[in-house]
Amino acid sequence: MSLISVSHLSMAIHSLAILKDLTFAIEPGKVFGVVGESGSGKSMTALALMGLLPGGARTSGSAMLGDTDLLSAPEDRMCRIRGNQIGMIFQEPMTALNPVQTIGRQVAETLVIHGAANRAEAMTLAREKLDRVGLPADRFPLDKYPHELSGGQRQRVCIALAIALRPKLLIADEPTTALDVTTQAQILDLLKSLVAEDGMALMLITHDLAVVSDIADQVAVMKSGEIVEQGNTDEVFRAMRHPYTRALFAASAHIPDRQARARDEPILEVQNAVRRYALPRRRLLGPAPTFTAVNDVSFTLHMGENLGLVGESGCGKSTLTRAILGLEPLQSGQIRLFGEPVAPGMANALRSGVQVVFQDPYGSFNPRWKVAQLVAEPFYLMQARPADWRDRVAEALVSVGMTAPDMDKYIHEFSGGQRQRIAIARALILRPDLIVLDEAVSALDVSIRAQILDLLADLSHRLNLSYLFISHDLSVVRAITDRVLVMQAGEIVESGRTEEVFTNPAHPYTRALIDATPKLPDRRV
Repeated sequence: MSLISVSHLSMAIHSLAILKDLTFAIEPGKVFGVVGESGSGKSMTALALMGLLPGGARTSGSAMLGDTDLLSAPEDRMCRIRGNQIGMIFQEPMTALNPVQTIGRQVAETLVIHGAANRAEAMTLAREKLDRVGLPADRFPLDKYPHELSGGQRQRVCIALAIALRPKLLIADEPTTALDVTTQAQILDLLKSLVAEDGMALMLITHDLAVVSDIADQVAVMKSGEIVEQGNTDEVFRAMRHPYTRALFAASAHIPDRQARARDEPILEVQNAVRRYALPRRRLLGPAPTFTAVNDVSFTLHMGENLGLVGESGCGKSTLTRAILGLEPLQSGQIRLFGEPVAPGMANALRSGVQVVFQDPYGSFNPRWKVAQLVAEPFYLMQARPADWRDRVAEALVSVGMTAPDMDKYIHEFSGGQRQRIAIARALILRPDLIVLDEAVSALDVSIRAQILDLLADLSHRLNLSYLFISHDLSVVRAITDRVLVMQAGEIVESGRTEEVFTNPAHPYTRALIDATPKLPDRRV
């Protein structure tokens, strides 16, 4: 018997059709995966079930939870259902959590609002829920704040909040997209155990087919607001009857066509780099405590080489990257770029030789500027902006698959993949020799990710670029790099040719990372 039964669900916002005739059912104790690209309607489907659609939305069809139609239930009824019978885990826990409330009070809030416990009882139950999701009291007291936790720990708090009242249905909207592979594996294992032990149903929304193939009992593939294929996960991935399903699978497994071009000419040299941070004093007298984020790291990146840097959150990747970009000083060791020392006060001419592409292009752009200004921004490193700067902006945009007229638009007018292309164009505008890509494709859909990886491979070949590719997605690193460095607790624990490291990992930590990475099922026709 189905826990929730959705029949012919359609939804439009004003005159724009968003969801079209969706029919599916979710059974108790089962995981129902919903996959598709951004804009396919995955999150809108979840919001429709929660009664949280935006203004101007109109729905038709039905979504039955017991004898309650979630599409037509009045708001006071939905307020009793949300958190009580249906819980939801959002993609970004730092946004979902209140930064000025302790984790204990936030988990307890659901219990108090629904009248399941008074304040004191709710705090006791909150402690039990946090213990349940792997946040024990000795390390995670109730008075901790979200900013004191890592991304994976914050996501566990969101899960504790969502399951506080033991809901019948748990909706998880991209709950692991921003997490490293080992933390992702832990969160997925936790969700599976909750489904198995509590008998709740889980609706897992994701663009990662490997995650769905590993955890979901049933899957629905969405495109343009429609379900184009659904059924048992093994059967859907074995048959792949719809062209869109096959396209998603192919994009997920895509490996760009690359040529090894590395020359025995160092472009970046890191020698015994050490970076420490001072911690707050716990006592008035005595030395100030320190934390070593990067400890005795050495490597060389050669001209034309693509080098990967992988490791979990907190391993020191970002700290090392800031030092390489000359944004933070080292306590000992040295970094040399083109043979010149790198430091926060280095000359602009040297700094222009290395550019960076960030994970979130929208967050790294000024939304009030047009694309021409955004792409031309690195010209501030030169004494004067060149007279032909608009021509150079147009050339950079065309080189990444955009058009020259795009320079007169604003960044909000583009999709996520187009924004990342514009970010790459900005990095190319000074014609650097080295580009640092910091999680540059981790937030993109699989088809867009494949396009960007092809673009990067093409640019590397045409422009003789070197890349330092920083990512927690090991499949991406394996596809795009010549060599890989594995970083743990501030140290490089393994390095070597990418395929050799992935095929025969020597260090236990590397093996743990590879084992934790979700894998696509073998394609069978």
